[in-house]
Amino acid sequence: MALLVHYYRAALTKLPQLYSRGLHAETPVVYDVVIAGGGMVGTAMACALGNDPHLRNKRILLLEAGHRKRLDHLPASFSNRVSAISPGSATLLASFGVWDHISSMRLKPYKRMQVWDACSDALITFDKDDMDDMGYIVENDVIIAALTRQLEAMSDRVEVVYRSRAQGYVWPPAYHSTDISPWVQIQLTDGRRLQTRLLIGADGQNSVVRRAAGIQSLEWSCNQTAVVATLHLSEATDNNVAWQRFLPTGPIALLPLSDTCSSLVWSTTSEHAAALLSLDAENFVDAVNSAFWSNESQLDLISSAGSLFQSAFSILMPSGTSVRQLPPSVSQVDSTSRAAFPLGMGHATEYVRHRVALIGDAAHRVHPLAGQGVNMGFGDVASLVQHMSKAAFNGKDLGWTSHLLEYETERQRHNLPLLISIDLLKRLYSTKQPPVILLRSLGLQATNAMSPIKEQIMAFASK
Repeated sequence: MALLVHYYRAALTKLPQLYSRGLHAETPVVYDVVIAGGGMVGTAMACALGNDPHLRNKRILLLEAGHRKRLDHLPASFSNRVSAISPGSATLLASFGVWDHISSMRLKPYKRMQVWDACSDALITFDKDDMDDMGYIVENDVIIAALTRQLEAMSDRVEVVYRSRAQGYVWPPAYHSTDISPWVQIQLTDGRRLQTRLLIGADGQNSVVRRAAGIQSLEWSCNQTAVVATLHLSEATDNNVAWQRFLPTGPIALLPLSDTCSSLVWSTTSEHAAALLSLDAENFVDAVNSAFWSNESQLDLISSAGSLFQSAFSILMPSGTSVRQLPPSVSQVDSTSRAAFPLGMGHATEYVRHRVALIGDAAHRVHPLAGQGVNMGFGDVASLVQHMSKAAFNGKDLGWTSHLLEYETERQRHNLPLLISIDLLKRLYSTKQPPVILLRSLGLQATNAMSPIKEQIMAFASK
């Protein structure tokens, strides 16, 4: 009996210590914001939050499943994955110091865009004066490296965990309950547990956050595959024009990288993409040049009608006509740069729920023909940070639904019309029906002749 009392007293003595250790092991670390996904958009979100003066006292965490992406030495060859960065996105990146890093590495501004139809002579051009840039072609690796460098400079404000992903989420009720945590609970694969007042899903088109939150997404295939490559031009030029031609199988684009190199993005059928990848270098170059120069898809009747229509517009609106430029000729392709990836489109039915917000490809996915994918994501970043900053300034909970819904409304009003327009444009140029070809050719020429309409298109695309 005496021995039993002794053990009982010893247990009581150690109980507070054991309880303290257990509480420390089981109690999750609480963050104000956790960003799931460290791609271009997710990392930009982390930088923007860390830079905002109203969010300086907030605890912010970026979770990235991959390793840290740095470019200690810029490779001589260009990457085959690039983005067309709009002036609006460049302004956002400059606001938290990233654009300076990009400029110190590598980018190529372009001042003109020419888009034309392979089935007719119809074209449209967009020009900027000598003082302004229409946009910038930047390798995705350079953007990520610049964002990573800036994140390291603000490590006292933003925590980053690489090679870590969420294993599961527990969602809080919309209204406070004493039985359940009011925050989003995150279980990591390494065993750690976190809680956050706001979870931002920036984890791409197959977003785990979106699925775990029960947010539906409308997805549809473009029935196309994008072939990308780095091409060398036959002659060195200023190379400040972005070229795009609508072929019957899909658009082909040539984007400037330097005075002698351009990036290819050729959207075509999956069968044709496989055939292009199987070609030797010489035949591949011949296929690219033919895609930009060949007139075999043109119909004489449509070309004649288009010429008459163009002549009429030249008389009625002489200032609206554009001079056709010939695209550059390609001389060779980087041997290891050819690759392909499937294309698709999608849109989440909701961007936000209680304590959850989606940005970038987790919220929307578009065809690359307009070069707007990452710009839409950066627009999400700018909008969400603005609403979060306002909420923090007013002392509101960052994860509360009211200001998140303001973000959702603002971005859906921008993203949905753009997504629908891109989808319609892709479908419009996928048909070979002569009446449709004639109508789209006349429409393209009419738009090209009306400077105010072109200016509105450029202003919308530059955001």
